[in-house]
Amino acid sequence: MGQRSKEKDLKGVIPGVLRILRNFSPYIRKQRVLIAGSFLALLLETGLRLLEPWPLKYVFDYILIPAHSNSASVATIFGLNQMVLLALSALAIVSITGIGSMAAYLSTYGMSLAVVQVLSEVRGHVFHHLQHLSLSFHQEFKSGDLITRVTADIEKMRLVTIKTALPLFTNTISLVGMSAIMFWLNWELALVAIAIFPLLTLLTSKMISRIRSFAKQHRDSEGVLAATTGETIGAIKVVQVLSLQEMLHGIFAAQNQKSLDEAIESLKLSAALERTVQVLMAIIIAAVLWRGSHVVLHKGLTPGELLVFITYLKNAFEPMRKLSNQVGQIAKATASGERVVELLEYEPNVRDLPGAQKAHPFFGAVRFENVSFGYNTGGEILKDISFVARPGQLLAVVGPSGSGKSTLLSLILRLYDPQSGRIFIDGQDIREYTIDSLRQQISVVLQDSVLFAVSVRENIAYGKLGSSDKEVENAARLANAHEFIMKLPQGYDTILGERGGTLSGGQRQRVAIARAAIRQAPIVILDESTTGLDNASERNVNAALEKLTEERTTFVISHNLKTVQNADLILYVEGGSILEQGTHSELMRLGGHYATLYRLQSIVDDTSPQGDSYAIKA
Repeated sequence: MGQRSKEKDLKGVIPGVLRILRNFSPYIRKQRVLIAGSFLALLLETGLRLLEPWPLKYVFDYILIPAHSNSASVATIFGLNQMVLLALSALAIVSITGIGSMAAYLSTYGMSLAVVQVLSEVRGHVFHHLQHLSLSFHQEFKSGDLITRVTADIEKMRLVTIKTALPLFTNTISLVGMSAIMFWLNWELALVAIAIFPLLTLLTSKMISRIRSFAKQHRDSEGVLAATTGETIGAIKVVQVLSLQEMLHGIFAAQNQKSLDEAIESLKLSAALERTVQVLMAIIIAAVLWRGSHVVLHKGLTPGELLVFITYLKNAFEPMRKLSNQVGQIAKATASGERVVELLEYEPNVRDLPGAQKAHPFFGAVRFENVSFGYNTGGEILKDISFVARPGQLLAVVGPSGSGKSTLLSLILRLYDPQSGRIFIDGQDIREYTIDSLRQQISVVLQDSVLFAVSVRENIAYGKLGSSDKEVENAARLANAHEFIMKLPQGYDTILGERGGTLSGGQRQRVAIARAAIRQAPIVILDESTTGLDNASERNVNAALEKLTEERTTFVISHNLKTVQNADLILYVEGGSILEQGTHSELMRLGGHYATLYRLQSIVDDTSPQGDSYAIKA
């Protein structure tokens, strides 16, 4: 039982490496010509490396110690005098080293280039894959950890593959060749040399497994640190307002210490393994030297052949001495690679179904038919939702916070798929459309619309890639944004701060509306798009929204019932269910939840110094 456990520990890295190679194989195949050429150069380098000690053998046996040459004279065997043989041996050393260095350069450069190109393509694919994973995935994983996987983990793989894995591969091929020649020279000495390797394997296997375990824990801890840092920096305003600096520093310090402890333990194990290998290799060399000297004295080997044997053993010693550190580094890179592969293997919950068709130009009829939905974490968020929105209608979704309003409209965009029931646009199940063609015909304006750190022009054009400058300007005019944009330092070419932080809230919303307007989509979704704005900004934004939603099927989420009282249909949602639906007048006559909430808000508005909010017209 113990023996099997140790063998399993020794092979602990191999399954991870095979898993990585299996997932990266499509990218590796693209570099097969470069890899094949580099491998041929590697074989040439290895062969020349095996030849390096042989000129010394002839110098020792036929020049320095001719008594062991088994010949009366050098000339009898080689037809050369001693000085010529010495010169040729010296020239051979330079030639072997020079050609070997060129072959090593070609193999190293070629393999490194292939690795860089493979991992660069992998990184691009991972980034593309992440963007297509459903929202449920991104809600489960922290953004900082995902960033670490895309950047630091792939960079770790690149460095270790080039600086550690490739040299280890080269040394392994050299060791195989050296072992074969050592057995050819003297099988008895070769057996003495390899006799200690089983002991080396047994002593190091447990350490290798532990190094890999700590490496995986360390990479996960680094991901947690990145997530904590990203979350804190992203919410720095809230952190400072609530004076959370010291509390968050304490959390970060604890995570940082955990990461440090894991790194130290991994380094300690690697250092201990390296020293173990060093001592064992010294024992091997001493044993071979002792026994080999006896063999030479009994004419079983020449002094030059023993020198070749010892040189091979010494050459084998250096990579074996570094084995612990190399295995530790490869274990860490394998842990990083498995984190990347985990993303690649993650299947999106929402994806194009087989046979999905590009959506036709929508008229804008939307129908929910007994739709229910819940996240992976627990119960249903939406329960048996059914309603119909006709083309060009304004439909409002109201109700208390957490009732599922935003989730309901997210289903139209297929950010999630319902667990049961169906959603139709123009009479066709939206899952029969390709996701891109569906979303391209829906414009969205959120409460906190995210702008990118590019120019204003590019932010608006993101709504419809390939838009002309004229289209951008027309969209900005429709959104009542052209005037303030022209007052910016570089007008439409002004580069915005991260998330549009250099603009006011109202300005950000109007740029977001322009981005939605340029798409000219037949369906518009407004999710609390005026919340948090002052009266002047709200009036400007609502005026822009009126233009955006004109003659379009529009869904509005709002907590302010006065802004949606002109809607063609109002859905009152609570606890994930539609409790009431109808026009404002119908729901007021009903005297239920909606009417009670509307009267309560009216009382609050009458006593508020801000007065009534500007209403979106149907």
